[in-house]
This record gives sequence, C-alpha cells and structure tokens, in this order.
Amino acid sequence: MSSETYAINDVKTRELEGPIASATEALGPDNGVRMRVDELSVYYGKVQAVKQVTLSIRTHKVTALIGPSGCGKSTFIRCLNRMHELTPGARVEGKVLLDEQDLYGAGVDPVDVRRRVGMVFQKPNPFPNMSVRENVIAGFRLNGVRDRKTLDEVVEKSLRGAALWDEVKDNLQKSGASLSGGQQQRLCIARALAVNPEVLLMDEPCSALDPIATAKIEELIHELKEQVTIVIVTHNMQQAARVSDFTAFFYLGELVEFGETGKLFTAPEKRQTEDYITGRFG
Repeated sequence: MSSETYAINDVKTRELEGPIASATEALGPDNGVRMRVDELSVYYGKVQAVKQVTLSIRTHKVTALIGPSGCGKSTFIRCLNRMHELTPGARVEGKVLLDEQDLYGAGVDPVDVRRRVGMVFQKPNPFPNMSVRENVIAGFRLNGVRDRKTLDEVVEKSLRGAALWDEVKDNLQKSGASLSGGQQQRLCIARALAVNPEVLLMDEPCSALDPIATAKIEELIHELKEQVTIVIVTHNMQQAARVSDFTAFFYLGELVEFGETGKLFTAPEKRQTEDYITGRFG
C-alpha cells in the first residue's frame, strides 16, 4: 500500500458527515452508463483502503477522482481493471461491471479486462528497449499479429489518436525512451489506445510533466472522450475542473460526494468537499 500519509490539518478530529448513499443518484436517470461499481471494498491484508464505494461512470464522459493523498483514489482506479491484483495481499469485495458484465465474475480473464479497460500511469513508462513503433504494437505482437500492413495502420491510427503522429512519424524506429516526458506519456496513451479499449484509466497522468506538456494531455483528454470513456485521478483541482464532466471526492477510503463537476466545485453538498476544494485541508 502507498506510504503517502494523510494531510488533514484543522479537520483532524472532525467526524465525517458520512459518504453519499448512492453515487448513481447524482447521475439522474440511467443514460449511457459504461461502468458501474457496486459496494466496492478493497483490503491490503487487514487494512481496508476503500470502503463500500458505489459509483456509476458515464459513457464518453470524463470522471475525475480527487481527494488528499492516501484517501484511496489510486487503489480504487486500479480495481477498475484488476491491476490491484498485482499487489500481494490485495483483495476486493463488491462488484465492478463493464456494460453489466461483472469483471470479477467466474471465468473472466484479467488480461482481457486490462485490454478493455486500459491504463496510463503517473510516470510515463514506455518500454525502454523498444522503438516508438514497437511500443505501440507491443500488445499485437504478444497476440501473434505479424501482418505489416495491419500493424502500420494500428501505429498511425494510435499515434494520431494520441496527438503524437506528426511529431514522430519520421522517427518511428527511434527509442520510445528517448522522447520528451510529454511525448512519452502520449506514447503510453497511444499504446493503450492501440487495442481499442472501452475505458481509459489515467492515474495522475500529468503530475510528472511541465505545464506545456500538461496542456497537451488535457487537450487530448477532451478529444479522446469522443471515442473512449475516461476516468482520471488528479491532485490538481483546477485540472479536474477543466477536463472532467463528473467528479468524485474521496476521503479516508470513502466516497464522500459525487456529481457533475460544475455543481460539485461551485455548490458542494458536503462540508468535507467544501473544505478540501477551498484548501482548508488536504
């Protein structure tokens, strides 16, 4: 589990007003829900990191997860494609449904889950010994695809989708690790897009980038939501306000408040949400 500690300050002894009863209510009538999380709890050994979270994620929308360090955001997002299973001692209770299929159901292949629900991490992680081209098509290679025309089409489509094609099209054999930080992150996005995911998870994708690279990633997020549903973890509340349609505020492992981003930032219903947004803690 992360070694990050809570930064609580003046609300250290304040009791929670309680998590919202159901985050699905904040969405109104069902209208294109792509993922549905039902009573999700996550444990690392005996420590409970996420506590009975219920949340619906709308199709072709951006959902931002905010909250202080150590509040369970990254743990929660990793459960959406079973990445948490790579951590020893982690276990999950509850359901995560993608188009009403339980991703934790019997016989569901976690590798297929991670293809349908792709992920981009905080630090850009292109495969260091592979070219730009090979990075993009790594998943196809593992699945035995060798047709050059097919792979070339995937490379161009994915790099265009990540707004990187024009910058690297003449240097596809260049090492992916030799690109700038912002280019590396967009290469990782292209790699995730190559296998046509239905959902793209982004765990603080801009935290290691400069303002110019961050602006490019944010612009890309706006473009990508036309083709893929996006969930993003961010510590930057201004970024959440800029890029997301819905925002979820986590605190001490619980989902405190969820709703349309504009409403949550201007008229939050919970005191904890208002305190966090206005900088009173966190």
